Amino acid sequence: MDVQRELDTRGLNCPLPILKAKKALAEMLSGELLRVVSTDPGSMRDFQAFARQTGNELAHQES
Repeated sequence: MDVQRELDTRGLNCPLPILKAKKALAEMLSGELLRVVSTDPGSMRDFQAFARQTGNELAHQES
């Protein structure tokens, strides 16, 4: 996977990782890939919900 942009949200708690990702995605072209690194325990669940609600594809998650 070719990542066009990486966002480091380590140390930030909900909802900041999602808000920063939303802002980053707004600045990207359709089809580009954003990698988000987060330490927030709820971020995996939050990004799954965010992808469903916005119609974005969640390409990969790992803990």
